[in-house]
Formats: sequence, C-alpha cells, structure tokens
Amino acid sequence: MAGWTQHRGQALVLAIDNIDTDQLIPARFMSVPRSQGYGRYLLHDMRRDESEKLTADFPLNRHEGVSILITGQNFGSGSSREAAVYALVDAGFRAVIAPSFGDIFANNAINNGLLPAQINESMISQMKEVLKGVSGELSIDLTRNQLKLGDITTTFELDKGWRVKLINGWDDIDLTQQHKRTIGAHRNLRNQSTPWAWPTGPD
Repeated sequence: MAGWTQHRGQALVLAIDNIDTDQLIPARFMSVPRSQGYGRYLLHDMRRDESEKLTADFPLNRHEGVSILITGQNFGSGSSREAAVYALVDAGFRAVIAPSFGDIFANNAINNGLLPAQINESMISQMKEVLKGVSGELSIDLTRNQLKLGDITTTFELDKGWRVKLINGWDDIDLTQQHKRTIGAHRNLRNQSTPWAWPTGPD
C-alpha cells in the first residue's frame, strides 16, 4: 500500500447520517474474491432500483471521478466488515469527511490508506453550501491535518499514529516493524535474565 501526504480531488456531498457497513457493501457480495474489485458494489442497494439499474437521483450516480465523500454523522457504523472499506477504496475514494465514524470502520480505513477525516457539523454545512449538489475540488494535506474547499480552510481530527500510517502506507504490522530493533534487544535481554522461562529446543 502506497503512502500519501497530499491529495487533490473531486468531492461530493452525500447528506445521509448513519450509513452502515451493510449499506456500504451488502453481505451477499462478500463472497466475491477481492481480486475482482468491490467498487461496483459500493452502496449497491442505495444506488440501484429493483431492476439493478443505477438511479438518476442518487448523487454518486450523477458524478464520475469523485475521490472524496462528504457525508453525515456515524459513517461506517454496524458490523466490522473490512470489505466496506475495500468497496470505497476500489471505487477510487481516498477520503471520507464526516462529523463522526464507526470506530472499527475508521481503524480499517487507516489500514487501507483511506482517510476518515472528522470535522464538526457546522463545517460540514458550510461545505454543503459551497457544493450545492455538484462536485468540487477539495485539497487534503495530511502534514497539517488540513482541508481546503474553495474559500473554506479547516483542520480535521486524526490520531497521530494514524497519520503516520497513512503517510507511510503502513498497516498495524508495519507500525510494529519500525520498532523491530528495540523489540529484538528486549527479547535478547529477557532471554539472558530469565533463561528458565524460555522453551528449549528438541533433544
């Protein structure tokens, strides 16, 4: 996974609260191999009618090339399925901006290079006014925790460790690996000080 520090892309408002992981990708599609891509299943049941055709009135169906989603509170609530993040990433999204996120979804997002940028509802409302049903260019700077849309510039909340992971393209294992030398030194020290506590090899 490649890391990133800045992104400039088209942002779109999806003014819906409590979009959960089952809406992001319905469970019936999770048997599809990840190698085939999950992007086409993103918000499947919200974007399509009973005949499986895309509905003209759904925002994501009217705009192409969108990489930033501005949405409502409690985004990504529900089950722990990581496939919900896969669907967003495979559809080309780099960031979701919302007042709040499901905790597990936010963790999964970071581990897959997707930014869950948390800002207050007042700022969300200002961005809605700027976009007014259309997409618009928005810039993200991870080094400053900063968003810029037109004349609006604001900062977003992001854990420092999460920012390090996004910038370096790391998941949890990679984050631990940066301390490999320290971990190895501690292991050796413990092995010397308490040899009785370590398993012995075969006779």
